[in-house]
Amino acid sequence: MRSTQIRSTFLDYFTSRGHRQVPSSPLIPSDPTLLLANAGMNQFKPYFLGEVTPEYPRATTIQKCARTSDIDNVGRTNRHATFFEMMGNFSFGDYFKADAIAYAWELLTQGYNLEKDRLWITVYQDDDEAEQLWRKIGVPAERIQRLGMEDNFWSMGVPGPCGPCSEVNYDRGPAFGREGGPAVDGERYMEIWNLVFMQYQRGEGDKKGDFPVLGDLAQQSIDTGLGLDRLAAILQGVENVCSTDLLLPTLETVQELADRNYPGNDEEKVSFQVVTEHARSIAYLIADGVLPSKDGRGYVLRRLMRRAIRHARLLGIDQPVLAPTTASVIANLGEVWPELTGQAALIEQVVTAEEASFTRTLTQGTRLLNAAITRSRDSRTTTLTGETAFELHDTYGFPVELTIEAARDAGLTVDEDRFADLLSEQQKRAKAGGKAKTSEALRRQNAYRELSSRHGRTDFVGYGRLDAETTVLGLITDGTVAPSADQGRTVELVLDRSPFYAESGGQVGDTGTIRTAGGALLEVLDTKLGLEGFHVHTVRLVEGEIRIGEQAEALVDGQRRDAVARSHSATHVLHAMLRRTLGDHARQHGSLVDAGRLRFDFAHFSAVDRTQIAAIEALVNDHLLDDPEVRIWHATRSEAEAAGATALFGEKYGDHVRIVDIGDFSRELCGGTHVGHGSNAGPVRILGEASIGSNLRRIEALTGRDALNYYDTERRLLEELSSLLGTRPQDAPDTLRKRLDALTTAQQELDRLRDTELRTRAQQLAGPARTVTGGRIVAEKVTGLGSDELRTLATNTVALLNGDRAVVVLGAEHDGKALLAAAVTRNLHDTGFQASQILVRAARTVGGGAGGKGPVASAGGRHPGALDEALAIAAQDAARILGQ
Repeated sequence: MRSTQIRSTFLDYFTSRGHRQVPSSPLIPSDPTLLLANAGMNQFKPYFLGEVTPEYPRATTIQKCARTSDIDNVGRTNRHATFFEMMGNFSFGDYFKADAIAYAWELLTQGYNLEKDRLWITVYQDDDEAEQLWRKIGVPAERIQRLGMEDNFWSMGVPGPCGPCSEVNYDRGPAFGREGGPAVDGERYMEIWNLVFMQYQRGEGDKKGDFPVLGDLAQQSIDTGLGLDRLAAILQGVENVCSTDLLLPTLETVQELADRNYPGNDEEKVSFQVVTEHARSIAYLIADGVLPSKDGRGYVLRRLMRRAIRHARLLGIDQPVLAPTTASVIANLGEVWPELTGQAALIEQVVTAEEASFTRTLTQGTRLLNAAITRSRDSRTTTLTGETAFELHDTYGFPVELTIEAARDAGLTVDEDRFADLLSEQQKRAKAGGKAKTSEALRRQNAYRELSSRHGRTDFVGYGRLDAETTVLGLITDGTVAPSADQGRTVELVLDRSPFYAESGGQVGDTGTIRTAGGALLEVLDTKLGLEGFHVHTVRLVEGEIRIGEQAEALVDGQRRDAVARSHSATHVLHAMLRRTLGDHARQHGSLVDAGRLRFDFAHFSAVDRTQIAAIEALVNDHLLDDPEVRIWHATRSEAEAAGATALFGEKYGDHVRIVDIGDFSRELCGGTHVGHGSNAGPVRILGEASIGSNLRRIEALTGRDALNYYDTERRLLEELSSLLGTRPQDAPDTLRKRLDALTTAQQELDRLRDTELRTRAQQLAGPARTVTGGRIVAEKVTGLGSDELRTLATNTVALLNGDRAVVVLGAEHDGKALLAAAVTRNLHDTGFQASQILVRAARTVGGGAGGKGPVASAGGRHPGALDEALAIAAQDAARILGQ
């Protein structure tokens, strides 16, 4: 059974049983506690936590997942992958254990025709109910094993739903490992489906194992995950996930590049699978908006790319590997996942640039490593220090595995224990740095959940109006729910209905005022989403005291809202014009929409030159000047996508979405506020464009009145410049250019004359040079020179004395300070003598210091009156050194 049929069989089975088919969420999750989407339940987390009431009681998905916790097992086991498709069915307070178990058994044994006697079950050690349900359905007791909390108990890692889980495992036979069930051998008895029974409420504690179970949930739920890769390996009768139809075309591409067949020897088998599997992860991550960087999810991507490149080199592949392997992923899976095809150009450009960069890193790292190996040999040690391995890893991105291999080839070992200690220390520092922030964020999230569970979502009325009669539902101070707050405090406030837009989609939150019936006046500083659909207002109490339950009048700052709306509509038009000018890959990767200004991040492979920027700005303003209608409509997600609406990277959308059309050239899913017509948004003035990371660019621009003010400032500056040049504004550039050319010519002539003068003065100084034992000395005070010219004069003078062993020391007063310069002939410097040695005592005499190495040195001090004495001392020191 091919993967396409495996997917359709799963979805058809559950949709026919009342489940809503929900699209996969992006790999960039909306959940701030997650780096990447790593489970099918991620997008349903608000439902399970009770933060949001779902529109449907049952759902089914095929979710894209990225999980690197088992990255070192890729290729070393038959089942691990860093990217996988998780097929899942979910119940939100609807059916529970009995139905979940019955569904899983029926689908596996009838839908996929798996042999019943090969299916083994694990249940939580205390879950008698689950075991009885499995036995009732026909699984014999000897094929049901009980495991502990680490294996068969699930929680989100935060207070909320938790519960036992039950795993379905498939016995692949004695060729894959030992007898004894999944508790004995996970390779032979491969886990394929995990059924999570959310039935308890957990309290604070560790993510696994150490937390209190507080009691039963009011609403029991189901979360399951069936791994497509693993099931495909079983149904297609292949050894590992890389040999399924999901990855086989990519594995074949790797074989072509390596010019030999898989599997080779044991280590080559690992490398073949790592390159193959990582290529798929890389393609999906980039397609969903992740770009390589030094931290966060971008670092995860970079690590995968570098690991794939390294293993390709181990296979002897010296040519680029990421571009052809990711291309094979797109060709194989692009029909099922169209975002791969849509971002094919971006994927190719990103992997090509990153591989070229890492190849240079490998070259540099190898050079530094070879130098370290040579030093170790010279010192007759057999061990390369952990510090060296860590520096190569941390500073240069050089994989420690390569360091170990290279050292072994040179007959050395690496102090891996010390390397591990240094790496652990670094990780602890990073973890400690974010611990306080994480703790505070969790306190706030818990406070938001408490208020949300008590009051539900905020009724946002701000699309159609800027004011609202409302009620104060909650106050949060320092992450804790409070009954009241006094004048002067800054607190977080929750209202039952709000006209304030909460920051999302790049648009900043609204500001304004709130006045309570009791007479308190609050300044709204910001508005954010505490939870999905739950607005949290940061307010400062200007007057009076505020209490929960009070009636209030909320008023948005309308002038600021209008300015923000202009920027948001302008951002949509800019996005459309960038894609039109640069290509479809130039999609949004982040934005800031603020009053009178915007910041727009987009994918592109090179700098956008000034001519292109000017053309894009002109296109944006031309389209706004045509006054296109801004139309807002609602549809299902699938209807919007069919209509060509652009969804933005990392944004979360529900089944019903809000679409913003601007004319016939821009259509985006968007929850933000906009102007009614395009002419209300302009003009737009692009300030500049710059790189903010590999293949990621940023444009900053002004809009509306701020853009007009900027144009006015530019106009006044041009008028002032024209007045100074005595010409018309339109002639100012040519006039200025001519004068600058003339000034450059004059400066060059001045420099030539100055050089001539310095050479003449050098001849005048060198002629009467004093002869002493061992050489000649010039020690003179000169006038009219700065530091650089004094050094040049000293150098010119000593050059005229180069036939002898000679020292030149010059002094000058400049801007109220004493300057000294010394120069020695090359034959004197070659004996190990440094010019700075002449100036040590002399510099102290004028109240300064001297240092440095080389045949020329400078010094300075704050006592110019002591220059004559300093020069005499320098002459004495020069005579003494020459006479040695």
